[in-house]
Amino acid sequence: MLPRRSPASGGLAQSYFPRRIITCLSIGLCAALSACQMSSENGESEVTTDRTPYADVGEQDVIQFTGTEPFWGGSAQGASLTYATPERPDGETIAVRRFAGNNGLGLSGTLSGQAFDLVITPAECSDGMSDRTYPFVVTLKIGDQIRNGCAWTDAKPFEGSQSP
Repeated sequence: MLPRRSPASGGLAQSYFPRRIITCLSIGLCAALSACQMSSENGESEVTTDRTPYADVGEQDVIQFTGTEPFWGGSAQGASLTYATPERPDGETIAVRRFAGNNGLGLSGTLSGQAFDLVITPAECSDGMSDRTYPFVVTLKIGDQIRNGCAWTDAKPFEGSQSP
């Protein structure tokens, strides 16, 4: 643990590592660790050294995402993301930074004064309420709240009914 000294004494700031950096590092570490485990043909785990950034979702692709309990959703393209809820159906648009890890994509910004981190990873996903199967799993953290959902793009659409 780093020492805490007051800025007046010329030492470290009271909060040397802001919570947002720690949160982003924690999410990134989890994604990186999950990327290290791959199954071989016989079902045994093997470690990969592939360091290629995730590229299945390009910066110009429109990412649609949705979740339940509570209901939420939105879309992202480039450095812009719109997050909507039943209380705010038109949503709120925020600027986001993109990070392509080994096995997914992270989008980070600020929503209504709170840290907003959306992590998208390739895996079959069900919203639990429709017959749809989505190609991406989403983990969303807003402030201290964590939500789970699903995502798709035009290039990697969901399967199932267009009207859930």
